[in-house]
Amino acid sequence: MFCRNCGSQMADVAAICVNCGTQRGMGDRFCPNCGASTAPGAQYYPSCGLALDQARPKSGKSKIAAGLLAIFLGQFGIHNFYLGYTNRAVTQLLVSILLSWTFVAPLGIWIWAIVEAVKIFQGEIPDADGRPLSD
Repeated sequence: MFCRNCGSQMADVAAICVNCGTQRGMGDRFCPNCGASTAPGAQYYPSCGLALDQARPKSGKSKIAAGLLAIFLGQFGIHNFYLGYTNRAVTQLLVSILLSWTFVAPLGIWIWAIVEAVKIFQGEIPDADGRPLSD
């Protein structure tokens, strides 16, 4: 597998590219199949002939469901559990529970969840496998 952002080779189980730090599945400048660069506006990768829409299959997870979970239950990290980001979800849940007696921490976590909801609706947050969410 190759990084879609910088074109360097990645391990198949890697969550991020060690060369550029981009999350797996993000970017559209290089083919994940062969690592060849892509011309802007191209419909196929030049080296292997893979169609651009085949290189990035949609996730089975819904963008609307993830966004609504982030808005209504995001303080507890439920949307991150749904998307497969277990570590981030557990962190949100623990911080929310452990610091619930203060005013600032729950407000900060709620803002964090709203920002993630906006990013989900804009399509900036994929599922944990790097696939874009379905509409």
